[in-house]
Amino acid sequence: MSEYRRARTPGATYFFTVNLHNRRLALLTQHIQLLRAAVGATKTKHPFHIDAWVVLPNHMHCLWTLPEGDAGFSVRWQVIKRAFSQGLAKTEALSTIQVKRRERGIWQRRYWEHLIRDDGDYQRHFDYIHRNPLKHGYVTRVGDWPYSSFHRAVRQGVYCEDWCGVEDEKSGFGELLT
Repeated sequence: MSEYRRARTPGATYFFTVNLHNRRLALLTQHIQLLRAAVGATKTKHPFHIDAWVVLPNHMHCLWTLPEGDAGFSVRWQVIKRAFSQGLAKTEALSTIQVKRRERGIWQRRYWEHLIRDDGDYQRHFDYIHRNPLKHGYVTRVGDWPYSSFHRAVRQGVYCEDWCGVEDEKSGFGELLT
């Protein structure tokens, strides 16, 4: 088995991409209230700040800032994934390995995490998260996607209501994260 290393810096900000195991399903948006409850319960037990988040039918992207002295993002994802999975009816087909590991088969085992390096890195990831529903063709305007912290960012004056981030597409940044 390969040795997989994750960057762990206490109190840092991280970008994450988390996918469903079966990318043809739309469980995340179909069960958005269950996901919100799982995240809320996790934040109560293991606090973190949500800088940005977008939930698409089969994957999600987010930026989190962990509390000072805390680098335990993996336990938070474990709790969120478990709580979400436990709230769903058991209808998925499981492989022998998944049964042996007592996995549900809802989530991909791994997720992508990236330690944010500086303000520019933060802004690129922040914009990428909010532009993602447009990138995948779910909407023609970023503000039309309901499962996004974009709306909070508009209320806070970070974006204007009709922002779409088209000027950043020329950088090719989006291709790096797909």
